[in-house]
Order: sequence, then structure tokens, then C-alpha cells
Amino acid sequence: MGWFSCFTPSTKQDDPSEDHYKTAIKISRHEKEDGIVRQKREKDEQVAIERATEESLKQLEKEEAERRLQESKEESKREKVDDDDDDQVDTEQNDMNRATEESLKSFEKEEEKRIRLEESKEEGKRKQVEEDKVQIKHSKDEKVNPPSPPMICNGCKSEIKDGLPVNAFGGLWHPQCLCCLYCHKPIAEDEITKRGKFHRPCYREHLCTCCVCQKKIPSTEEGIQFCEHPFWKEKYCPCHEGDGTAKCCSCERLEPKGTNFVMLGDDRWLCLQCMESSVMDTDECIDLHFEIREFFDGLFLTIKKEFPVLLVEKQALNKAEQEEKIDSHHAVVTRGLCLSEVQNVTSVKEGPKMGPNNKLTDMVTETQVVSGCPVTAILIIYGLPRLLTGYILAHEMMHAYLRLNGCNNLNNVLEEGICQVLGHMWLETQRYAPIDVAAASSSSNASKKGEWSEFEKKLVEFYKNEIETNESAVYGEGFRKVNHMVSSSSLQETLKEILPRRG
Repeated sequence: MGWFSCFTPSTKQDDPSEDHYKTAIKISRHEKEDGIVRQKREKDEQVAIERATEESLKQLEKEEAERRLQESKEESKREKVDDDDDDQVDTEQNDMNRATEESLKSFEKEEEKRIRLEESKEEGKRKQVEEDKVQIKHSKDEKVNPPSPPMICNGCKSEIKDGLPVNAFGGLWHPQCLCCLYCHKPIAEDEITKRGKFHRPCYREHLCTCCVCQKKIPSTEEGIQFCEHPFWKEKYCPCHEGDGTAKCCSCERLEPKGTNFVMLGDDRWLCLQCMESSVMDTDECIDLHFEIREFFDGLFLTIKKEFPVLLVEKQALNKAEQEEKIDSHHAVVTRGLCLSEVQNVTSVKEGPKMGPNNKLTDMVTETQVVSGCPVTAILIIYGLPRLLTGYILAHEMMHAYLRLNGCNNLNNVLEEGICQVLGHMWLETQRYAPIDVAAASSSSNASKKGEWSEFEKKLVEFYKNEIETNESAVYGEGFRKVNHMVSSSSLQETLKEILPRRG
């Protein structure tokens, strides 16, 4: 720092000591002022330095933050670029792999196609060579060995050209034409048996067994043909219809192998179950006769006149029918008859006894004259079960009621129809009849046990069904017509309506 002089020239002569004092004071004051200025300047410089330092630090922090932010952004960009590069690389790699794979597949297909084409050409050449050889051979042998006839399928009747035919059941078949008669699916050659066109499981599980011979019902080209009773649903071979197999005259079932039906004296057969409740002679029918009269009393159709009810053989019934001059259409199968003419009738006085091998023997008959009123007797064929005998008796008792009440020329359809209705009504009561009633008018083993057998319950339904489904123009249509009239009004009202209708 420079120094300057603050002295001015003076002409006045002063005291040298005083001047030195004044000069010292001035110097001291100037030094003090200079110190203050210097301190202030130093302080200002210090503040400026501190401010500059602070601003510099702030600037450095800001720059550092900006640098870090920039680095973060650049890092993110680099990562994104790396990811995009990786995805692009993967995509490009996949595209390359896919293109390579498709190229290989295309090449393989083309190669396979080329190989097949070459094989086909070679096969065609071989076939042509073989055909040429065969043609040459045929042309040489044509005069000696004529060509064999075409093979015809036994199923579709068309020529078998391709593949090997199946030789079975006396003919040749396309493999797809030899089918099971049950499931209709082809039968393999190793499944063919003598039992017919069936798979073994189908044959075992589904084919029916004949109720007569107990064998599986054989099949034909048209399938399985069998007969079946419409009510009992028993299936049997068609051959048993005409091979002499016994048929029960009561329930119409055929005799199974191993059982012995009972032959009655007039060439009728009776199964063992129907035999159990059969009414064999006139004396056994007495209680049933009284029961039917009580049944008529309950319907206000009282029959006061007494006449005999006789059980007879078939020959005696046929003879009486001829002497009564009954029209042939009047009875389809005659099992009962209401007589109004004087006749000599041979009845069964004592029923036959069971002998060896279910043979009936020792039957006792007697002949008597029946006469004296519009109804001379009722004849019923002997040996039928109690239920069938009772139905026939109720039917014939209605004929007797009509004749005793002067209705001799009633229309045949209406007369037989009302008689069938009465027989049907009596059968209906037997579904609920006390067992002691049956026991009193039958030798039924089931009745003796105190309960109806399942067969007797079924037999009631069978006889009712026979009446309801009868196809006869007189008996069947007559029953359905009169039964409808009774159902629509009442029995008494129906009688009032039909009794004036004469033939």
C-alpha cells in the first residue's frame, strides 16, 4: 500500500516539536482509519468468498444432480435399447428357426412326394408286367380253361372284386356284409360259429330260449324267427306249431320238454297247473252251479227254474250241438251248451283217476233224458279248471235266463254279447272272491292252502283277455258292443234296450 504526504508547505515558522506531535496524531488517525477500512474490506472479501463458495457448492450440487439424472436417463435408455435388441434378436432367431423348420418340412414333403411318385411308377410298371403276363397266359389257356364266374356276395348280391371274400354259411360275403343279426355289426372271420350270424356275446346275452325244447331259437337269413303267445309271452320255435307238441286246452301253453301234460279221454291235453283246479265230473260242479245262481241273484237276474248242469266229453257235446241245430257261426270253439230240446245226454258221473305217466283211467259215464222246459240242461265239457268252467257256466246261464224270459229270437250278436259280458263279470268277481268259495267248488290245491296261487291269479286275467280280444264277429264284436252299453248305463238298462231287439 502506498503512502502519501498530507503536509502543505508553509511559510510560517513553527515549532519543530509541535509539528512532530501533530504529525504523529495525523499518522495515528490515518492508520486507524486505514485499519477500519482494511477490516471492512477484509470482512467484505470474506463474505464475498463465503457467498461465492456457497454458490459454487450449490452449483456443484445442481450439476451433480443433473449429472445423476442424466446418467439415470441414459441408463434407462440403454436398458430399453438392450431389451429391444434382445427381443429383436429373439424374434429374428424365432423367425429364422421357423423358416428353417418350414423349409425342412417342405423339403421332406417334396421328397416324400417324389418317392411315392417313383414307387407308384414302379408299382404301375410291375402291375402292367403282371397283367401282361396274365393276359398272355389267359390268351393261351382261354380255349382250354374258360374264365371262372364272378364271385357274388351272399349279402348284398353284388360282385366281390376287391379283397378276400369270407366263406361262411354256404356262401361268399364281403367282410362288411357278414353282420350280426342282433347288433348289425360285422362279424370277424374268427368269430364265425355254427350257431348262426351272431357274435358270441350277442348270442349268449340276447337270443331267446324256446320254452318247449329249451334251446336257443335258431336264426335264418331273415333273422331270428319265433312264435310268441300274445298273453303269456312265451317264445318258441315255429316248428313246434305243427310237430305234434301238446297244447293245453285251457291256457293254450305248449308242453315244455321234460314235462308230461295230461291227456283227457277225448284227445284234449291239460297242463299240470290247470289240472290242479280242474272240475272233472258233474258232482264236482254242483257247488259251482249254486255259486253262479247266487251271482245272478245279486244282479237281479234270478233263475227260479231248476235244470241240471252236466259235465260231458267232447263227443257228447258235439252230438248235442248237432241235434240242437246250432248254426256253425254260433260257436267258434264249443265248450258249453244250453239245451232246449229233448235229448239223451251221456254225462260224466265219476271223473277219471290219475294213472301212471299222467294217464287218466276209470271214468264212469251215464245216459239220461233231459226235457220238460225251454231250458232242459246246460252241458259243459269236463276237465277244465274251475275258473274256465265257471265262466262257461255263467255264459250259458245267461242263455238260459233269456230263453226262460221268452227271448228266443234275439239278435245273435246281442245275445252272445250279453252272455259274454256276464261271463266276464263273473271272472272279475273272482279276483276278490274269498278262498273258501273256490274251495267249495273245486279241488284246487292252491285253494286248499288257503290262498290263490299266482298261476290262478294270472289265469283269471288270461280268460278275461280272451274275451276282450276275441276277433269273432259274433262273440268278440258282440261283447265289445254290449259291454260299452253296460258301461255307459247299467246292466238292467242294457237288458231293457236289447231284449225287444229280435233277430
